[in-house]
Amino acid sequence: MVIISPSLLSANFLELKTDLERLNTVDNLWLHLDIMDGHFVPNLTFGEPVLNKVKTVSKHKLDAHFMVTNPDFYADSFKDLGIHNFTFHWEAVIHHDRLIQKLKEIYPSVGISLNPSTPVSAIPKYILGKIDLILLMSVNPGFGGQKFIPEIVDKVIELDKIRHENKFKFQIQVDGGINDQNAGYLIQAGANNLVAGNYIFSEPNKDYLSRVNKIR
Repeated sequence: MVIISPSLLSANFLELKTDLERLNTVDNLWLHLDIMDGHFVPNLTFGEPVLNKVKTVSKHKLDAHFMVTNPDFYADSFKDLGIHNFTFHWEAVIHHDRLIQKLKEIYPSVGISLNPSTPVSAIPKYILGKIDLILLMSVNPGFGGQKFIPEIVDKVIELDKIRHENKFKFQIQVDGGINDQNAGYLIQAGANNLVAGNYIFSEPNKDYLSRVNKIR
């Protein structure tokens, strides 16, 4: 089954505990956490204090997407927060192989994210064989509520082909502007982990299960 990863960035932070408890009633979710530093992207989001509270309420795996210039630093400082998947941006790192090795010693799952303009070919195949997830950004990172970039479907198809040809095991995750209108194309193209923020948390009756099911 396709994993749906509700993005905490779009939740109502005044009702965060209630929203997390609602999501606890939905199966096979990851909770997507956008960590931004105000440098790699212009926005600044939450850090350790918030995540320390989140891990006590949510029953779902924590999926941390680090939009930061120094993911190596966060690898150490966030290691006790119960994070399942640690995704860093390919564009922010020089020594990718060394960072992956370090992350593998700390986190159960390690991912790499690509900005919309960064081609799949930027990542060598030997690196693809070492990681657990590739996150394809379908909007420019930094802000929620942006419009989906349709050309990302072609990147999913390309990455899925590489995965099958080489028998790699990584998940293909897509993040940005996901809703019930484009999810089907992405799943058909090979995506098996979809991040959705506004589409899920904007449900007027807080019926998050219905929105998750529509995406699936």
